[in-house]
Amino acid sequence: MKFQYVPVLIAFGLGGLVAAVFVAAGMFLGPRRPSPVKEAAFECGNPPSGPAWGRFSVKFYLTAILFIVFDVEVVFMYPWAVLFRPLGVFGLVEMSVFVLVLTVGLVYVWRKGALEWD
Repeated sequence: MKFQYVPVLIAFGLGGLVAAVFVAAGMFLGPRRPSPVKEAAFECGNPPSGPAWGRFSVKFYLTAILFIVFDVEVVFMYPWAVLFRPLGVFGLVEMSVFVLVLTVGLVYVWRKGALEWD
């Protein structure tokens, strides 16, 4: 009973060892030819413009967080869809309540103007 987690620890140890060997091999065996082109900032194929520490509007972060919240919530619908028939009416009512809560949240952020992009 004491040694039931030993295989897990061995797997983590081997995984860490493989990662360390790959990083070390890249550091010692990889080519080192620095050039001004390689050290220049890269922005999606465009020449860099302005400082790297630009400020973003709070609306950007709010929209991103709302997207993540609603995207993660929709992921919970996949297991329900897979088990739709075995869950029966109980599952349908539970998912209806879940979707209602999501709808209320969406209406709330919409009325607050969080989805307006100026």
